[in-house]
Amino acid sequence: MLEIHDLQKSFGDLHVLRGINLNIQKGDVVAVLGSSGSGKTTLLRCMNFLEHADAGTMVFDGQQVELSRITHAQIHALRRRTGFVFQNYNLFANKTALQNVTEGLVIARKMDKHQADEIARAALDKVGMGDRCDHYPSQLSGGQQQRVAIARSLVNQPRVLLLDEPLGALDLKLRKEMQLELKRLQREMNITFVYVTHDQEEALTMSDTVVVMNKGNIQQIGSPQDIYNEPRNAFVAKFIGDSNIVDGIMEKDFLVSFGGQEFACVDRGFKPREPVQVVVRPEDVDIVPPSAGKLTGLVREVIFKGVHFEMHVDVEGKEWLIHSTQASQPGELIGMNIGPDEIHIMSREEV
Repeated sequence: MLEIHDLQKSFGDLHVLRGINLNIQKGDVVAVLGSSGSGKTTLLRCMNFLEHADAGTMVFDGQQVELSRITHAQIHALRRRTGFVFQNYNLFANKTALQNVTEGLVIARKMDKHQADEIARAALDKVGMGDRCDHYPSQLSGGQQQRVAIARSLVNQPRVLLLDEPLGALDLKLRKEMQLELKRLQREMNITFVYVTHDQEEALTMSDTVVVMNKGNIQQIGSPQDIYNEPRNAFVAKFIGDSNIVDGIMEKDFLVSFGGQEFACVDRGFKPREPVQVVVRPEDVDIVPPSAGKLTGLVREVIFKGVHFEMHVDVEGKEWLIHSTQASQPGELIGMNIGPDEIHIMSREEV
């Protein structure tokens, strides 16, 4: 329902977006993930015309516009089909929750106040704030303020809701509660979400599709499972969760060597004896007695993380990270086995 082609944006000499191409399907939750300065928020603001792109085209429900030559009339028409939720809520401090939600209906849509109040109350009910209609923002918690901000965006029945790190100001417990609440609202209303975050776990939890950005470029687009299990390059592998990345040689299809040993894998299509990089997630390493392991390592440090132990292990001068429900002891020699499905191969050129 929404396509972006070759979107570019600069601020002076600083190139923030470098030719972004993105297709968004109706009813999807798309998480745009990246560190500070990656361009993710600028992308979202260009999609709602809070920033004007230097170049590129956007296709919304079949209507194509040239972003560098877009008119005020086109912006107004497209904005009516999108909502925007800011990280800092942007509520009017001198207006109640109900008034904050009705404001756009009365002013922008010229709606009768009585009708606007009815629609606003229904929206506040939907986000669990029906009993706080007469409260001012200063009387609401951060999570409650964010619910009001979401209700304000939903009353216009947008086709696409753009969310700029909407849970970033909340504590961990409340953030997880709001993640579930947003997913419920999205499913019930069948609204397409484009969700900017720097939180990898949040992106994997919330989304149908993850877009990983770095320095104004899209590094990879895929399902949460694909992004995590099949990272395209070292940046994605390191940014999405923890990874062990080591140099290796692709001996032939389905066989790679690293750490002085050969391992069966599920990758193919590389040249014989091609230098590659090998990615192994910390939870995919099996700890066995040293005599039973294809690799051996010396445990340097063990940290209890609640659901697992995080172990830092020296393997031939290379530090490996291992997550296990059973802890070895610092100074202990361990064996390590890795199954074919737990090994991912990347070309050196992709690093």
